[in-house]
Amino acid sequence: MTMRIGVLAFAALGLCAAGTGAMAQAAKVYPTRAFYETTRYALPPQDGYAFSPDAKKLLISSDRTGVVNVYVLPVAGGAPQPLTSSTGSATFATSWFPADERVLFTADQGGNELNHLYVRGLDGQVKDLTPGEKLKAQFAGWHASGATFYVSTNERDPKAFDLYAYDARTYDRKLVFKNPGLTLGDVSGDGRWLVLVKEHSSADSDLFLVDLSQANPEPKLITPHQGAVAFGAYEFTPDGKALVYSTDEPGEFTQAWRYDVASGAKSPLVADKWDVSNLKFSHSGRYRADYINADASTVLRVHDLKNGSVLKLAGLPAGDLGSVRFSADEEAVALTVASDTSPSDIFVADVATGKARRLTTALNPQMDEKDLVEASVARFRSYDGLEIPGILYRPKGASAAKPAHALVWVHGGPGGQSRRGYSADIQNLVNKGYAVYAINNRGSSGYGKTFFHLDDKRHGDADLKDVTAAARWLKSLDWVADDKVAVVGGSYGGYMVAAALAFEPEAFDAGIDIFGVTNWVRTLEQIPPWWGAARDSLYDELGNPATDRERLTKISPLFHAGNIKRPLLVVQGKNDPRVLQVESDELVAAVKANGVPVEYIVFPDEGHGFQRRDNRVTASEAYVKFLDAHLRK
Repeated sequence: MTMRIGVLAFAALGLCAAGTGAMAQAAKVYPTRAFYETTRYALPPQDGYAFSPDAKKLLISSDRTGVVNVYVLPVAGGAPQPLTSSTGSATFATSWFPADERVLFTADQGGNELNHLYVRGLDGQVKDLTPGEKLKAQFAGWHASGATFYVSTNERDPKAFDLYAYDARTYDRKLVFKNPGLTLGDVSGDGRWLVLVKEHSSADSDLFLVDLSQANPEPKLITPHQGAVAFGAYEFTPDGKALVYSTDEPGEFTQAWRYDVASGAKSPLVADKWDVSNLKFSHSGRYRADYINADASTVLRVHDLKNGSVLKLAGLPAGDLGSVRFSADEEAVALTVASDTSPSDIFVADVATGKARRLTTALNPQMDEKDLVEASVARFRSYDGLEIPGILYRPKGASAAKPAHALVWVHGGPGGQSRRGYSADIQNLVNKGYAVYAINNRGSSGYGKTFFHLDDKRHGDADLKDVTAAARWLKSLDWVADDKVAVVGGSYGGYMVAAALAFEPEAFDAGIDIFGVTNWVRTLEQIPPWWGAARDSLYDELGNPATDRERLTKISPLFHAGNIKRPLLVVQGKNDPRVLQVESDELVAAVKANGVPVEYIVFPDEGHGFQRRDNRVTASEAYVKFLDAHLRK
């Protein structure tokens, strides 16, 4: 289950009609593995250094071997060189050191989300900087001097992350802030200021500022307000004089505002007709990257604040731009580009000329990108007339004469969003002839705060009615087969699958539940301790198991599994700390007791989401085989 922490990024490509005109000739059908023989590439998080000190290399994460590891990618071109060689747990790049080629990286243990932070020395030796049992550690940024970096861990209190300053030379550390139970935000580059977030409810939060130069710093409220307003923190300006924060106080969509630390004055910085999902400054502050949501894609604008222009980049393919990372001298910028038909690739551009060069090729070279399907944004009227958006994938060759069976795909959350971009699971299903509608039912992010909260304490009801309405809408399209439709989803989406089969047993003909919640009482009682700071927000949206037990039981599919009569496939990671394996175990047993066909796959080395390529292939092959057996027979 993915919690509603932060704001997701999406952007508008417009409303595209579906079901009109003749389709092109059917695409070549590829084996499932081909869709996973792509290579995933990612730059480090924005708090880390992506460029090496000499700007000749990039630090990246990649699953070139089938397991995510840390690599060095030459900026001049050439193959990535591995720095780690894990064959088990996924290992992700965090940052170069600013003055030498030591590297920080993070890894958990088989998907349990108990990440530790590691350093790889110049001699190749690896040291765990956050040793201990059952703790979770997170990199929290660099001091501008490069002599100190910050790390948060919950070793003292499993429910609260304290902030430590690490000496970049000796790795000695000192506690700089003992957290009373709020969510840690950004640390200013001079190390003086820390911002904290307090979530009062799913719609209401506050920001607090902490002066770390004080002996016993106390959080200071900086967002007093009336009513429900959601505040969040982007980052401090590089000079440390201001905090840039998010707020939906002015209207439906999130804006970026500036808080002057000295005076307390607030002023608008970035506003759009969609959410401002993220904002990032270059090292000196000359450049600012704005990420704008707009209908399931990301619109990125990089501003040169010195001359007021927008950076123009040439040589990039069509797609969503993301993960902007500047070199320390700001002469080069690295970024990623992804599309429906191509996974994220890494490009580097000369800032002066804007000319970009491709450094990676993520798509399987054995596949023709023209055989993959470009999605469209499509909307329909739900049961009460509300317009519901989603992402529609129409198989090549699907027509009124040759209709495709359809799937409603439900995203994670609560409060996630189905987005444009490459999905191996979905492209594989579409290539095998299935139409997929990735719904953004009410309660999804990216469409304004009113839409976002329409499902609060109405899960398994209002949101489920959107999902079943989507099935009826799909059947109305002349190129979709009107006899059988399946529902698929992971995490919260997996809950929606089980809920659909239990509460609307005639609406779908089969379901694929990917680590979905089946018992909300247990799930909410056993929230991972490191979610402690956001517990009130989650309880506000879904219900508190101490006081809302009756309603939570009512919306939990496990207690109504006797109604399930459609075939079900369940896929689960053994180490999942969010949706425990018992959730799936009990649902499978209950459906079997009904005499209903049920299949079950448990991956012993995965958590909440599958990282290993072989496991992802196994799951996707199972999806196709299951659907072929129960939709096409």
